[in-house]
Amino acid sequence: MALRMSTLFLRTLREDPADAELPGHKLLVRAGYVRRVAPGIYTWLPLGMKVLAKVEGIIREEMEQIGSQEVRFPALLPREPYDLTGRWNEYGPNLFRLQDRKDADLLLGPTHEEMFALAVRDAYSSYKDLPLSLFQIQNKYRDEARPRAGILRGREFIMKDSYSFDIDQAGLQKSYDSHREAYIRIFQRLGFEYVIVQADSGAMGGSASEEFLAVSPHGEDTFVRDESGYAANVEAVVVPQAAEVEVTAGPAHVEDTPDTPTIETLVAALNAKHPRDDGRAWTAADTLKNVIVMLEHPDGVREPLAIGLPGDRDVDPKRLEVKVQPAEVVPFEEKDFAANPSLAKGYIGPGVLGADNASGIRYLLDPSVARGSAWVTGADEHGRHVIDLVHGRDFEADGTIQAANIREGDLSPSGHGTLSLARGIEMGHIFQLGTKYAEALGLKVLDENGKLVTVTMGSYGVGVTRAVGVIAEDNVDDIGLIWPREVAPADVHVVATGKDESVFLQADEIVHGLEAQGLEVLYDDRRKVSPGVKFKDSELIGVPTILVLGRGLADGVVELKDRRSGERREVAVGDAVAEVLAEVRPTA
Repeated sequence: MALRMSTLFLRTLREDPADAELPGHKLLVRAGYVRRVAPGIYTWLPLGMKVLAKVEGIIREEMEQIGSQEVRFPALLPREPYDLTGRWNEYGPNLFRLQDRKDADLLLGPTHEEMFALAVRDAYSSYKDLPLSLFQIQNKYRDEARPRAGILRGREFIMKDSYSFDIDQAGLQKSYDSHREAYIRIFQRLGFEYVIVQADSGAMGGSASEEFLAVSPHGEDTFVRDESGYAANVEAVVVPQAAEVEVTAGPAHVEDTPDTPTIETLVAALNAKHPRDDGRAWTAADTLKNVIVMLEHPDGVREPLAIGLPGDRDVDPKRLEVKVQPAEVVPFEEKDFAANPSLAKGYIGPGVLGADNASGIRYLLDPSVARGSAWVTGADEHGRHVIDLVHGRDFEADGTIQAANIREGDLSPSGHGTLSLARGIEMGHIFQLGTKYAEALGLKVLDENGKLVTVTMGSYGVGVTRAVGVIAEDNVDDIGLIWPREVAPADVHVVATGKDESVFLQADEIVHGLEAQGLEVLYDDRRKVSPGVKFKDSELIGVPTILVLGRGLADGVVELKDRRSGERREVAVGDAVAEVLAEVRPTA
């Protein structure tokens, strides 16, 4: 049945909402698809529900195509399973926690590995029951510290999460590959540019992990790729350990370098007062920067961490966060320096760092710091640096960490050329979880030899509401949204203009004819709204095909408009249904 705008719950806006940052977000609100309730929380209105249902339908079709079965778990969950896996604490402040009237601890589900594993544990006991794949499309809740970009990063959102259950790693690989192919079909149908990148499994664990990123300048994720086809999220880029080099530097020596708390001021002072013997100018790459952060663990323990890296690099917060999960990274503040008097702020060197040294602070080096290489670094005294301090000869670290920023032009880990950087929005993530959750929750079955074995799991997520946001960001122009046909809220937007009753009678007839052909129709039948407002609304709402009835009816024609190209053409009234059908179903 046609959506009639005279009764549709819809109010379009002419001005951009003050809280909206991105073009698609602004237009989703202005066109009446969603409305903000609170930061990161949105109401889905009738037109938005139409698009959301189309996206869910595509995902559901492709999941069922690979034999996955749909279930639905509650969003309100008990604490106990999350205690068993450690995630009640590991999730930290991102988890919405609450208590019922009996003081029992509950949470709003951020993801449902525990629930799926328990359901299978309670139902299945034999290898003959496997393989199995289950999925749900359901609301999730995460207390994002910085909800932004409308429905792209919210605190309540809809996600498709699915889980595979197999008897061994070989079975998991088949399930993983099957889901991967399903995801390729899903994102091809959703109609935006995407890339599959290697990802870090992080706190989820597991042996393999890939992300599906929508390529977008508005994305929060940075990924890299090279000409060979290698692509990875920056968090997953592994910088090879630099090979040991022969020590050529003379003895380390401490020099006065007053007023040089930054790399820039240090390099300037070195070149002015301590020139190199080989005549080359000092650069930031010759210095060893030692960055101190504080890790806050889920149990409340605070632990300082020192990271040593070349001075021309910075610590990438996302790369660091992945490596220290489930701990959170927070700044090392003045009170922390006061509690660690051996640290000379601005002049920290390896001399006081490391578990066996004065500060007792764990010290990890970037893998590019080769053993045998010489550096200029802090001398652990205000206004002083040490020159020719050699890794392995003069100082040691407690290990290495992949936390330095990745830059355009860095050598590719694949061995094929250099890296280019781009931005993306995470749309899907697939994991080979292995036995982590099954082991914690006692999910075991008897194998063909009657031996009890732990089930091997895979986890696969798609951001459903996020997909709507990505499609919107990727399909806009200066005047409104332009939905891809497969997810548009309607197949055709019929616009009746003017005050002549005959126009509306003819429009009604055409609408009935379109419906008889199985098309979804949005019908602007408002009687007291000007043609200009109706035209603006049709462009703003973004249905790909627009049929306008107005003055041309006197000559027996109506106007057919392609929203994407802007092309307009007149067609005979009697041919209107057939012409629209040809536009909507060109191969029918």
